[in-house]
Amino acid sequence: MSRPPNYEFQEWWNKQRSKDPADDQFSPSTSDDVRFLTVNIQSPESAVAAAAAGKDRSRSARQLSWIYLLKLNRIAHSLAFVTSGFITLIRTANRRIATSSDRQRSDSKFYKIIKFFLIVSLCLLFVELVAYFRGWHFSPPTLEAGVEDWVEYIYAKWLEIRANYLGPLLQCLTNVCIVLFLIQSVDRFILVLGCFYIKIRGLKPVAEMEYQLDPEDESMNPEDYPMVLVQIPMCNEREVYQQSIAAACIQDWPRERMLIQILDDSDDADVQSLIRAEVQKWQQIGVHIIYRHRLIRTGYKAGNLRSAMSCDYVKDYEFVAIFDADFQPAPDFLKSTIPYFKGKEDLALVQTRWTFVNKEENLLTRLQNINLAFHFEVEQQVNGWFINFFGFNGTAGVWRIKALEDCGGWLDRTTVEDMDIAVRAHLCGWKFIYLNDVKCLCELPESYEAYKKQQHRWHSGPMQLFRLCFVDILHSKVSLAKKANLIFLFFLLRKLILPFYSFTLFCIILPLTMFLPEAQLPFWVVCYIPGVVSIMNILPCPQSFPFIVPYLLFENTMSVTKFNAMISGLFRLGSSYEWIVTKKLGRSSETDLAAFGENESTPLLEGGVSKSSSESGLAELNKLEITKKAGRKKENRLYRKELGLSFILLTASVRSLLSAQGIHFYFLLFQGITFLIVGLDLIGEQVS
Repeated sequence: MSRPPNYEFQEWWNKQRSKDPADDQFSPSTSDDVRFLTVNIQSPESAVAAAAAGKDRSRSARQLSWIYLLKLNRIAHSLAFVTSGFITLIRTANRRIATSSDRQRSDSKFYKIIKFFLIVSLCLLFVELVAYFRGWHFSPPTLEAGVEDWVEYIYAKWLEIRANYLGPLLQCLTNVCIVLFLIQSVDRFILVLGCFYIKIRGLKPVAEMEYQLDPEDESMNPEDYPMVLVQIPMCNEREVYQQSIAAACIQDWPRERMLIQILDDSDDADVQSLIRAEVQKWQQIGVHIIYRHRLIRTGYKAGNLRSAMSCDYVKDYEFVAIFDADFQPAPDFLKSTIPYFKGKEDLALVQTRWTFVNKEENLLTRLQNINLAFHFEVEQQVNGWFINFFGFNGTAGVWRIKALEDCGGWLDRTTVEDMDIAVRAHLCGWKFIYLNDVKCLCELPESYEAYKKQQHRWHSGPMQLFRLCFVDILHSKVSLAKKANLIFLFFLLRKLILPFYSFTLFCIILPLTMFLPEAQLPFWVVCYIPGVVSIMNILPCPQSFPFIVPYLLFENTMSVTKFNAMISGLFRLGSSYEWIVTKKLGRSSETDLAAFGENESTPLLEGGVSKSSSESGLAELNKLEITKKAGRKKENRLYRKELGLSFILLTASVRSLLSAQGIHFYFLLFQGITFLIVGLDLIGEQVS
């Protein structure tokens, strides 16, 4: 029986035969060297079509060559750009290393520990490279199977020590940090849910009264306004003293019911004279404002406030509003906050929200804005609404003077005097209110040096306070729930555990698991959970979503400073009690003093102060600024802790590359680069 004809094969063969001869291996070639003994019969029409196809093909080949040339040109430009950036980075690093002074050299114990880990990481990387090129990663040697030389014996012994001793110990520490990480993430998630609940229900504090906003209203009686003391503590605030004084003096409050204290702790005689002249200018207008200067600067800001509250005339006042030197309250600030005290005799504090004039100045200020937006929008608002307690932010708030006196007044035992007095007031039974709708303009530190010093003080102080007031919390008369909230949530979870696990998990344990693979750090701990937490942190500031990856990496980088500050404050190490004033650049004054100047000509200069006096004061300020800038040298610094950790992470990334661990490799690589950028002070304000 004959086989049936294969029509599919015949159809395929016809298609192959109908192809262009140049594409057919069996068609005649144009080459003189190779010719096939076949006859290709074509009609004239098909010959013309074939010629046209060849012409199109030649044109496509030219276009293809141009496309490849264009791609090569783009690749060359990209390589040139990357090379130029790399060379610039190397030159910047060399310049900053060469100009770094001995005073910047860190000899702290923490820095020595980082150097030790770096040396260990380099040694382990060398061992793993030797093992990789000998093929031991694929077939690890064992002592039972026998070894060929002493190098293989050492590596086999190292594997045994890893598996039996180091791996289980590291895995135990890893599990503890993962549990702490999950607990803190749950706490953050609950805070976000509480914030959503407040927003959806439209919950906010309600004042029982409102003061008249129209100053021409004849029914307005100044006696209906309580006596308010406004305090502005400052120390060498050359750049911002004018804006804070002006903002306080134009408050929409009866002048006879308000007194402004300028509490100047400056040790610069020029700054003292400028501030004193500014106060005298407003006194001539008719504003009740006084200038106070301490000869002995003890207790820093707390000592300054305590000295001001000891004046005899303070007993005539009921409330005190406190503003730092870079803060500019709106003219209706007192009218927006004082009414909430009416009918609430147990209310001690009304805290308002901060807004920042320079939040888009550079990448550093953008990342700070994300953190502080979450702090005010979520943490302060939720705690203020549900438990009537939160940490006083030190400024942009109004206190009932009776509450300050009841809890012992200002104490200088820590570097967070604002948190100290808030905790003591809470233990005495006083309540707090947070107003998210009332905003006070201020300035963010623009240099990494200023920001780092600020964060060190903010994270060492709470541990000092926790150590000092732990016994007082246990013996206080507040409920057990409030004691538990203070100890476990306010101090331990949010002030101690957060910097501990953040630094330990991502800067120590993760690199070590690359060299000790017996201990596993799940990829969801490295990728998913930090990503979700970062998204929750950035929700109050949705316009900053493009910066979510830099925010995550920078927060892990800042964990070094926060962890070091937490340890130093808890065990009284190093400079934990050092109180450094955060450097301001006067960004607010550049945009807002012009507005003050416009308003000054109509309602405020009626008291008899001529415009020339303010112009002469500005001229004097400019002369002093030129003199000071000529003798003051600013420079970017090197931060050796961050540089040491960058090399540790980059070393671990090389090790993870040998094991083909994708997520861990990319995280270690980008985190190491972030540490390198911060260590070279390439984030924030750059000084040429």
